Amino acid sequence: MAMLTTSVPSFSLRPPKSNLSTTSGGGGFFPRADRAAEFCRPVAKSIVRYRNQGAVLTPASSVSTAPTIITDELESASSVVRKFYSGINGRDLASVEGLIAENCVYEDLVFPQPFVGRKAILEFFRKFIDSVGPDLQFVIDDISEEDSSAVGVTWHLEWKGRPFPFSKGCSFYRLEAVDGQRQILYGRDSVEPAIKPGETALVAIRGVAWLLQQFPQLAERL
Repeated sequence: MAMLTTSVPSFSLRPPKSNLSTTSGGGGFFPRADRAAEFCRPVAKSIVRYRNQGAVLTPASSVSTAPTIITDELESASSVVRKFYSGINGRDLASVEGLIAENCVYEDLVFPQPFVGRKAILEFFRKFIDSVGPDLQFVIDDISEEDSSAVGVTWHLEWKGRPFPFSKGCSFYRLEAVDGQRQILYGRDSVEPAIKPGETALVAIRGVAWLLQQFPQLAERL
């Protein structure tokens, strides 16, 4: 009877190939310490880079694995307006320049026309500073803090710490964000009049209102 012979394939139990060098001792497969350090070095550099940039690395269990970048918030609108008055009081127009938008419109109701553009506004305040001298200062009585784009201010003037006559006023400012900084886009000043007509002003308003009711076409000339 013939004997049937079969060949049994041989298997070599060898560790998979790796581009990492292995230690020869210990009977196991471990990366060499120098190669492990080389492998981890880029990861460590990435962590340092993100940390220097103000990033927060999320843990692996988090839903999002992308780093969250912390950015500085814009300066508050009221803070910008306070700096504006501080610059005028210090006669430092260079510090005021960056607080005013290039296309800003500034209305001082004492003047017949508004001042349009940063250059014209700075020139107006330069003349104001030259006229009042070094001792006249704006003092903020109250300022709104809540809105990020609009600020209301009540103020008065003082000369060497003493109230200046006929100098109470209120102002309104509208701001916008330009290149990561809030700037004044619009301003309006209303100042206490030197002559106070009292009830005579109501008589004048009543007379103008009556004329407009009788002759509506006059409204086109206002």
